[in-house]
Amino acid sequence: MKSRRFIQCDVFSPTPTQGNGLAVVVDAVGLSDTQMQVFAAWTNLAETTFLLPPDDSSADYKVRIFTPSREMLFAGHPTLGSCAAWLHANGVPKQAGVVRQECGVGIVEIDIRDERFAFAAPPTKIEPMSVQDLHAILDALEISSDIVVHTAQLDNGPLWQVLQLESAEQVLAVDSSLVKWPSFQSIGLIGAHLPGSECDYEVRMLAPSSGMSEDPITGSLNAAIAHWMRQGGRLNQPIMVAQGTKINRQGRVSIRPDYEGNKIWIGGDTHIVIDGMMAL
Repeated sequence: MKSRRFIQCDVFSPTPTQGNGLAVVVDAVGLSDTQMQVFAAWTNLAETTFLLPPDDSSADYKVRIFTPSREMLFAGHPTLGSCAAWLHANGVPKQAGVVRQECGVGIVEIDIRDERFAFAAPPTKIEPMSVQDLHAILDALEISSDIVVHTAQLDNGPLWQVLQLESAEQVLAVDSSLVKWPSFQSIGLIGAHLPGSECDYEVRMLAPSSGMSEDPITGSLNAAIAHWMRQGGRLNQPIMVAQGTKINRQGRVSIRPDYEGNKIWIGGDTHIVIDGMMAL
């Protein structure tokens, strides 16, 4: 066993403990894949990350992301949380104002010039959702096809089956307990709030996460949705998304299109909650 720096942070909420929790092993050199997976299962958080020296010379560090049961190529709140933990542990980026994180989908840029860090949404494969999958989701969740505005299958590392409903109220009315796993891929729901509301959209991600039927806040889903919306001409200005409302979380995800390029920035607050040492 070795003594290693350990940080636990809360991501995508202005209020600590109201976002999505992340465990970060800052110095993961020497840990095997099995050790990482076993530790991630032990933390019982949606994701645990392990920071390593980068393989790509352009990156500042490398991150490996594990759920309690598997490794992921990319995830949103682990990206922002790992970056915040690395900086908190005296990491210094090669280029001022930007951190380049190496992960399973390649290099992800993180803008750290503001207190609310934001990562560049990785490329997303956008395909029509099959009629069979759509009907299965509608039947399982008892959603009327009359309130479905747009649908798609999105892939930015994780795979998402996404439905846009007419309103945020309809999104919040869906009963996530009706879905039986593992019969479905992760299901994303999005609906617009009324004009003048604090947030522009409400998002929910339905899939088992740390014993819950839905994820508190999902940066990777919001990143995929942002690409989908922009492709459809529905993302013409910065927006704020609420997530976690149904399970008493205060998730807030900012989505900011880059008008001078093709990037979309996905941002949120990160709070360091636990900082110490562990033996692993």
